[in-house]
Amino acid sequence: MTRTSIIGRQLIALATLCAAPLALTAQSAHTEWRALFNGRDLAGWTPKVRGHALGENFNNTFRVVDGAITVAYDGYGPFNERFGHLFYEVPFADYHLVVEYRFTGPQQEGAPGWALRNSGAMLHAQPPATMMRDQDFPISVELQLLGGLSDGRARTTANMCSPGTEVDVNGAQVRGHCLNSSSKTYDGDQWVTMEAIVRGSTITHIANGDTVLTYTNARVGGGNVAGHDPAAKVDGTPLTGGYIALQSEGHPVAFRRVMIRSLLR
Repeated sequence: MTRTSIIGRQLIALATLCAAPLALTAQSAHTEWRALFNGRDLAGWTPKVRGHALGENFNNTFRVVDGAITVAYDGYGPFNERFGHLFYEVPFADYHLVVEYRFTGPQQEGAPGWALRNSGAMLHAQPPATMMRDQDFPISVELQLLGGLSDGRARTTANMCSPGTEVDVNGAQVRGHCLNSSSKTYDGDQWVTMEAIVRGSTITHIANGDTVLTYTNARVGGGNVAGHDPAAKVDGTPLTGGYIALQSEGHPVAFRRVMIRSLLR
């Protein structure tokens, strides 16, 4: 084992203990990718499904199938707004994230119409232990993952949504819950590669290699989150680090690759 890898392991362990945003060594910051998903099981990930306690994987919502983290609802019946999130075990700051996703099958009965072929990767999310049992979404900035509807209409992915947060574009606050990117539409069940470049409160989205959205000054604020502890939502607080979570919104989705590398300021 090299000295660099030993240092990296020590820093990872330290971050786990103190729950501070993880920062890797300068040498690894631009050269080493870390797999957050091992391709075999959900080690390092914790589920939180609305209406259920942290750590309860309600009806096996999150599972590994054919080497991919898979969100499935075969044990549900009606969806009943049981939005879920799968949190990685430590927070991060200043990073480059890569997620591959695809949608499969029909939407679950009772899921909202806006959630059709809709999921997300939550960035700068609040600690999962601070989420209330009936909270719908974590306070976070969402890298929204959408699939086309094969109806000939444009439907961008790599959008930004803001549960309990606000952002700026060109120095002006974004009004509305979501901000569309300039991405292409990806119909069918194809795999799409999504990236987020996160430097403090400035975030850039990349879809299949195309830079499609950049926003700044991410902070706590606004609405679009319910059931939360008011103490966890101090409006105006800058978001410069936090947890990463994969979303369950009512349409089956798979995540084949989740990779991260640390970036220097």
